Amino acid sequence: FCTPCLQECLKPKKPVCGVCRSTLSPGSRALDLEKQIETTETTCNGCNKKMYLSKMRSHAASCSKYQNYIMEGVKAVTKEPLHNTRSFPNRFTFPCPYCNEKNFDQEGLVEHCKTLHSMDAKQVVCPICASMPWGDPNYRSANFMEHLQRRHRFSYDTFVDYDADEDDMMAQVLMRSLRDK
Repeated sequence: FCTPCLQECLKPKKPVCGVCRSTLSPGSRALDLEKQIETTETTCNGCNKKMYLSKMRSHAASCSKYQNYIMEGVKAVTKEPLHNTRSFPNRFTFPCPYCNEKNFDQEGLVEHCKTLHSMDAKQVVCPICASMPWGDPNYRSANFMEHLQRRHRFSYDTFVDYDADEDDMMAQVLMRSLRDK
């Protein structure tokens, strides 16, 4: 994980796993994963040298052909148009469904509702869910406060690429983990 994503996982009072969101226990190591990294062979995309995944990071830091390979990828990405003409839904700020106060980020909306609307039983549409590709803008939550506390303990933006399916995202994560220094 990159530092901002990892920090987002460690932010709650109880740190959670970046993949499955289960509570992390201090000091536990994924020994099976470490063994797999030590025994899985890969090939450098720059010089085509074979090595174990555990050695890839140090090799990538010193392989000039790999550095060139990465720079070519960076150049290709930066040549894409800066402005996409598609219209994107606002997934960054939300109105309160109870009082229509505006411009809350997800965390701010959760805090606002817990503070000011915790006893309001009115069925409302979750503005966060309604902005998601899978969201139903007409669905009214029977218990909005419970919904907020269960479904919106973390920001989807940290973990979701809205344009990719789950298999594509997993493949991208694995490829990035091989390229990281």
